Formats: sequence, C-alpha cells, structure tokens
Amino acid sequence: MSALPLVLLHGWGSHAGVWAGVIARLDLDHAVIAPDFHGDGKAAGTMDQVVDELAAIAPDRCAVAGWSMGGQLALVWARRHPQQVVRLVLISATPRFISAPDWPCGMAPEVFAGFSALLMRDAAATLRRFLLLQAQGDAQSRTVARQLEAALALQPEPRGSVLMETLRWLQTTDLRTTLPEIMQPALVVHGDCDRIAPPAAGEYLVAHLPHARLALLAGVAHAPFISDPDAVGRLMTDFCNE
Repeated sequence: MSALPLVLLHGWGSHAGVWAGVIARLDLDHAVIAPDFHGDGKAAGTMDQVVDELAAIAPDRCAVAGWSMGGQLALVWARRHPQQVVRLVLISATPRFISAPDWPCGMAPEVFAGFSALLMRDAAATLRRFLLLQAQGDAQSRTVARQLEAALALQPEPRGSVLMETLRWLQTTDLRTTLPEIMQPALVVHGDCDRIAPPAAGEYLVAHLPHARLALLAGVAHAPFISDPDAVGRLMTDFCNE
C-alpha cells in the first residue's frame, strides 16, 4: 500500500467541497488534502504562482489529482516540482481548452468569449451556465447538475476578478509541448460524453505523457466523480495504492 498523501485540485469556479462524494469512497492509507486555491478573495496570480504556493504547503511527496482546470494545474505542478509529485490523476483534463486549427479537441473560441462577456455582467449566471455545460451529455445530466449546484452552494462563489483571471487561464493555456517532460505515472479519467474536454483530449494526454493510461467512462460528461463516484473512487484508490 502506498503512503502517499493525495492532493485534490478542483476546477474553474468551484471549490474543494465538490470532492466530498469521491473522498468518502477512497480507501487510502494516508491523508487526503483538498485545498481551495482561489476561494479566499485574493488575486489568482498565474498558474505557476498558484502551483508554487500549493507546493509550499503540500507534503514533500504526494500524489496529485486535478479535475478540469485543476488537471492543468496538476500537470504544471508535476513539471515544476517533479521530486514532490509522485503520481498524477487527471480527471476530465486537457492540455488546451480552446480549439485551434491544429487542435480540434477543444471548445470554440467564441464560446469562451461569451463566458467572458457574461462574466463581466453577471458572475452567478456565468457559473450557472458553466455548471449546466459540465452536465450536458451525461446520462444523468439532471442529477449531475443538481449535485454540482448543491456542492457549489456550500461556499460563497469566488470574486468576479478571480473568476475572470482564472477564465483567462483556460483561454490561453496550452501545455501540449510540455507533456513529454512529465515523467510521473498518470491515470487519465475521462467521460465519453464530455462536451468541455472531449474524449480525444484525454486520448491525447495518454499518447503524449510518457507513463499514462486511460480510463474512459461510458455515459459520463465533464464531472465523472459526480456521475459515478463509485467507479472514480475505485480507480483512484487502485492507482494511488499501487
């Protein structure tokens, strides 16, 4: 059994409370740590800055699991602090959220432009729209949306300035060229109905990370640990206990 603490990184606009269901299903022999890394009202900073702040408070050796934007942070963390991050779990992650001529596995730029415009007018409406998009396509879309909404309601939403800053991360980050440098064993967990990070993005991660494997969940969209917490809990437990 592994004695590695597990650090869980949430996605855009959410907080550590979204992990509650899957944490209850983990069977690990060490601590599970779920920080809120932009819920304190401070400026978000850059991804590198946030990762370095997380690294400073995390155990010297740990496994890191990240969902969506948290998956990108986990990748950056693994590259910047390879002696600290021993294993990676990437849930609904992608090296690049926005599509481009050489990257068909992302969302259309105009969709994110719409999020930015709406966010400047109404942060709550933007978060609601993003929540529904995360559940879209899931076999249990209404249940997933309700559970996400209930989880997010447990804490105040991040300030609009922080949401805007981290949305820009999603619009501008492209980690494709860095993937071959990330040598840690990685488990890529993806839903086959994901509308935000299509399954091809998960397949790309597996193809370009040197030591990665894919777990593709049927009928699941962008929040696998909400859609099927039992399956995700088993996958994470088995991987982290290897």
